Amino acid sequence: MHQFIELALNLKRKLPALIAAVLVIFIISCKKDESEGTVYKNNNAPYYDGLPTVLVQNYVNRLFIDMIGREPLDDEMDYEVQKLKDSRYSMEVRDTLIRKLQEDETFVEGDSSYKRAFHNRMYELFKVRMLEGASDADIEQERSMIYGNLVRDSLAGDWYNAEINLQKVKKLDAVLAIDYDYYSDRIEISDAFARLLDNAVYDRINMNTFNFINASFSDLFDRFPSNMEFDNAFNIIEFDKPAVIFGETATNKGEFIQLLLNSKEFYEGMIRWTYGTLLIREPLPAELEYGMSTFYFDHNLQSLQLYVLKTDEYANFIQ
Repeated sequence: MHQFIELALNLKRKLPALIAAVLVIFIISCKKDESEGTVYKNNNAPYYDGLPTVLVQNYVNRLFIDMIGREPLDDEMDYEVQKLKDSRYSMEVRDTLIRKLQEDETFVEGDSSYKRAFHNRMYELFKVRMLEGASDADIEQERSMIYGNLVRDSLAGDWYNAEINLQKVKKLDAVLAIDYDYYSDRIEISDAFARLLDNAVYDRINMNTFNFINASFSDLFDRFPSNMEFDNAFNIIEFDKPAVIFGETATNKGEFIQLLLNSKEFYEGMIRWTYGTLLIREPLPAELEYGMSTFYFDHNLQSLQLYVLKTDEYANFIQ
């Protein structure tokens, strides 16, 4: 018995040293190579290694089509693909390429400039969204018909209807000027859509107040109005009766349109439209939240597009 007690006391005295030894052995056995797990700044993810050239070409091709409405020429393709490869497909080079297509004013044969082509492309897409893709020729034909009515009313001394037709002509002129005015920073995105919503072509597509209200909510917000929203909008447009839309009061069609275009839901709708046209999906909640934290305040559609176009998902660089 005495021997067992002495052995236990010896183990108790040596226990801290034994624990320390075990810890040292454990740490040594778990230690990785010095380079393993190290994070290097400006280093691309390993899966970019061996990225097929065809994927890079597809990315450049898709950017050109989505941004300026045409495929890149052979020399444009070769140059941009090589730039991406040399940078190992860095976000900085993607950013530079996208901004060039959106903003570069250097003369480009056939396009005038990338910036000019980009704004024309946006104008055409806006018309697809709001006017069923009506061409400028279609709009000009509508304008000519209304202008003819204006001349007839003027000759007949019907100044009331002549004034109504004159305003219709001016609104169609404003639609045709969206391309240049948006390019020149004379208007911002909400102004462009206000013009697209308030003109004779949109009214012809969506005849009568009932259809106009439903179409305006559907086209801008991708939803129909609630019963209360519809009733209030109908009173505003049909009877010039004051009513509340999005917490603000409007008394006529023009004020109603301005409330729609100044609402947070308009910018949310633009974010959803951007993701839908570029990624063919709805934005995730986090993406929508980020978009609203930036786009709602700066109204910069190009920055919103840039955020999407740089992603590996858009580039299809996810292997």
